[in-house]
Amino acid sequence: MKRREALGLDLTPVIDVVFILLIFFIVTSVFKKEELALMLDLPTSNAKEMEIKEEQVFIELNQNKLAIKGIEVSFESLEDNLKAIKNKNKPVIVRIDKKVEYQRVVKVLDLLQKYDLTNLALVTNEEGKK
Repeated sequence: MKRREALGLDLTPVIDVVFILLIFFIVTSVFKKEELALMLDLPTSNAKEMEIKEEQVFIELNQNKLAIKGIEVSFESLEDNLKAIKNKNKPVIVRIDKKVEYQRVVKVLDLLQKYDLTNLALVTNEEGKK
């Protein structure tokens, strides 16, 4: 009679899958710092740094595009988004490229004032950094 060998499980594929899942979750969670849609060249300032929190509204403006919460929108869509904000004390963080026409900036600020969103912060680069 032949002797049978004990069958064992090969754990190598299981370990591979676990490492792939681990790498996936590490990579996707680390880059979720800010929801930014536009590449902006911000002006410099020596003002103090502000802490960023999840419940803040981010608005980005460059020469020909506009984004809110990381999604490109039109001014009409921006107005609808601002109208939907219930908490009027919610911080609004505005990132404006330094080459944007003043009229576009005024248009965004007018919309914020229209819906009584006055807790406003303008983002700049720290002086000396680029």
